[in-house]
Amino acid sequence: MRYEGTDCALMCSMEDFPQHKSSSQYGDFKQSFLSRYKREFGFVLDNRPIIIDDIRVRGTGCSMTEYCPQLSNGSDKPKPMKCVPCYFEGGYRQTNVYLLDTLKSGHQLEGPVIIIDKNSTIIVEPDCSARITPHGDVKILIGSCKSKAVSTQLDAIQLSIFSHRFMSIAEQMGRVLQRTAISTNIKERLDFSCALFGPDGGLVSNAPHIPVHLGAMQETVQYQMKAFKDNLHPGDVLLSNHPQAGGSHLPDLTVITPVFYPDESQPVFYVASRGHHADIGGITPGSMPPHSTSIDQEGAVFKSFKLVSGGKFQEKVGADI
Repeated sequence: MRYEGTDCALMCSMEDFPQHKSSSQYGDFKQSFLSRYKREFGFVLDNRPIIIDDIRVRGTGCSMTEYCPQLSNGSDKPKPMKCVPCYFEGGYRQTNVYLLDTLKSGHQLEGPVIIIDKNSTIIVEPDCSARITPHGDVKILIGSCKSKAVSTQLDAIQLSIFSHRFMSIAEQMGRVLQRTAISTNIKERLDFSCALFGPDGGLVSNAPHIPVHLGAMQETVQYQMKAFKDNLHPGDVLLSNHPQAGGSHLPDLTVITPVFYPDESQPVFYVASRGHHADIGGITPGSMPPHSTSIDQEGAVFKSFKLVSGGKFQEKVGADI
């Protein structure tokens, strides 16, 4: 299914969207499409016709023969094969090693333990336990599940972990942008950049994209923060390409999204992407005339434009500009 006038088709199923009086007899495919589109693009197009591109039917079957092995119940306490020192958080711990083939249904093993099979090794950490099911599966029960406070003290390992986590966000942004883009500049030439910014608009992490984009994106984010102040809400997306607002040349459009925690009125961080567009108007094709005497001759200029407001794409407003 896809919106009329777009070329991005999404496969939709009736799972999680059961039939109701205003849907088809097989399920609410429209709501399934809207949910997937919102997840992919972050907004939906109101009052836009939805087209069915193709229909696929999937058939499943099962054998009448059921094979489900049953283990005998183990009333005795399992004996470990050996005990070895194993390093966990906090230091080395003496850890019992068990062979999975010797364990029976109902056996409960308190961590830390190691369970060895012919093809795998299972580590049960401290404060966790493993229970053998009647079918021979190993069910691991997590302990207290208490979240540990993250310290602000400098720690090389923790710094590396969070650095890679933040960079991973920017890299995943780039992959999603490339996958969902229509423009050849984005999808094939990869002329775009993505980055993550803190609550003050400062650069936190960026993916290894285009350096000329990343150098000024911080200024763009901070300019929009000053321009909109407290007029930002969940579901808002901003657009800018003006040099006074941290832009480069006009074909490089920057899209900024503030991210909110629930019940928070101010953004906790920002994500932004900047991509090159082949033509956005102006007196020559390509929107980079060498003989222009004013910025208006180079193409459409957006200093501070709310592209998406409250999760709704401002398509009509953009068309009227």
